[in-house]
Amino acid sequence: MRAPPSPTVSRPVMHQRWSELTFVHWRYPAGVVAPLLPPGLTVETFDGSAWVGLVPFLMKGVRLSGTPPLPWLSRFPETNVRTYVHDESGRSGVWFFSLDAARLPAVLGGRAGFRLPYFWSDMSVTRDATHWTYRSQRRHTGVRANLDVNVGPHLNSPDELAHFLTARYRLFNLVSGRLAAATVEHPPWPLNKATLTHLDETILQAANLPAPDNPPLLHASLGVPVRVGMWH
Repeated sequence: MRAPPSPTVSRPVMHQRWSELTFVHWRYPAGVVAPLLPPGLTVETFDGSAWVGLVPFLMKGVRLSGTPPLPWLSRFPETNVRTYVHDESGRSGVWFFSLDAARLPAVLGGRAGFRLPYFWSDMSVTRDATHWTYRSQRRHTGVRANLDVNVGPHLNSPDELAHFLTARYRLFNLVSGRLAAATVEHPPWPLNKATLTHLDETILQAANLPAPDNPPLLHASLGVPVRVGMWH
């Protein structure tokens, strides 16, 4: 099955690459997730379930439009907790419960410039050909997300659920008290099968989500280049 086409961001405010990324997803009852969303957003379901993602990865080449990437600032681990929603116009997108990053300037910029719930964490991403390791511990609180992942073969034809969980080209947030959206442009994710060999996390609980009661679904990716538009 082919992924939905990406929109074009004609005036990006940021460029980056999301690399060495693992999507870890669990089913949740829609009634558990819905109260955590702001007015104007509705949980999107697949096979009757809401889905919550824990997504660790490595940011590379982060830069504002018209500026070069700075070596130390432009490369760092990040982990987000997210779910899938649509607004009152039916536009689909992502709602972030939290985003952890290893660079304080990125955290401050994400909070001030994009009004996103960023947190400063001690983090690392390591990988060999088939084993990827993510470590994250939020400073001052100890909220953690530690994962070991075995990466399997490439998925030549990802199924409908894989596209539902990964082909997301819009993010929502509250900006000055109103619901805003930003468009994200990137090519289709090159996805691999993956299995979770170790998980030690409190980051879902920190987002006011109960512990999952079902096994996770994983997809891994070497990554994609990304162009991000401004809130509108």
